[in-house]
Amino acid sequence: MERGCSCCILWRSFPLDLFFVDHHFTIAPGLLIMGQTFGCIQVDQSTVAVKEQFGKFSDVLEPGCHCMPWCCGYFVAGQLSLRVQQLDVRCETKTKDNVFVTVVASIQYRALADKASDAFYKLSNTREQIQAYVFDVIRASVPKLDLDSTFEQKNDIAKAVENELEKAMSHYGYEIVQTLIVDIEPDVHVKRAMNEINAAARMREAANEKAEAEKILQIKRAEGDAESKYLSGLGIARQRQAIVDGLRDSVLAFSESVPGTSAKDVMDMVLITQYFDTMKEIGASSKSSSVFIPHGPGAVRDIASQIRDGLLQGQASMQ
Repeated sequence: MERGCSCCILWRSFPLDLFFVDHHFTIAPGLLIMGQTFGCIQVDQSTVAVKEQFGKFSDVLEPGCHCMPWCCGYFVAGQLSLRVQQLDVRCETKTKDNVFVTVVASIQYRALADKASDAFYKLSNTREQIQAYVFDVIRASVPKLDLDSTFEQKNDIAKAVENELEKAMSHYGYEIVQTLIVDIEPDVHVKRAMNEINAAARMREAANEKAEAEKILQIKRAEGDAESKYLSGLGIARQRQAIVDGLRDSVLAFSESVPGTSAKDVMDMVLITQYFDTMKEIGASSKSSSVFIPHGPGAVRDIASQIRDGLLQGQASMQ
């Protein structure tokens, strides 16, 4: 506190007020007192000051410098910020499917310069008033929705809260800039159950995809096996056809070269030759298993007879 008589004093202190005490004066924030007859007050940017005269509202002072003749009963009752302010409200309520949730709403609001007197005088606690309206709207809207719909329609809930606040707070000189539903928190047990349901659904989907992949793999494997067997059959058929053609050519060539020989004699000779070639291959391989077969001219003749009989039976069955 600073006192004086006729000098000019510049002083800034708190709280913002101006009093007359024993022909001296008390300096409030932003006051410039010129002698004992009048003073000046500085109002900061984005702020308005409410001026009263003998306790009655007189005027709203815009940012800048204003004369305040204290001797006429003028003084500053207080200041009002025009900046956007934010209020976070947590409201617990119940959904339509009986799940308790905590809805977190973020309210951005500001006082209107042209209604500064209403904002200053009509409400004693702006934040509590806004909170009461938010509680009322949320607890009227959320119980109409189930839990999933609450998450899906949170923008609609925010719009309902904003409309109700705008309609109510405009009478008190406040503007609702924006309303956001920033979070919806179900009970911890419900949240855990929802996560388990989601995990089970994803595991089921993964199992279906895995089974489908195995099915496709088996189909492709079967198709490949069938194609392989088909090509193998073609190869065997061509191989046998080549053998038959070779034998036929050999028989014809031998019969022409050696008169008096029959086809049977030629076939016996060819079979004996192949028999010895087979024995040679078995003996040359170090990894071959032991094979016990009768050996001798009579055994060779028996093998030839068996092969010939098999060929004749095959031809008879085809006819």
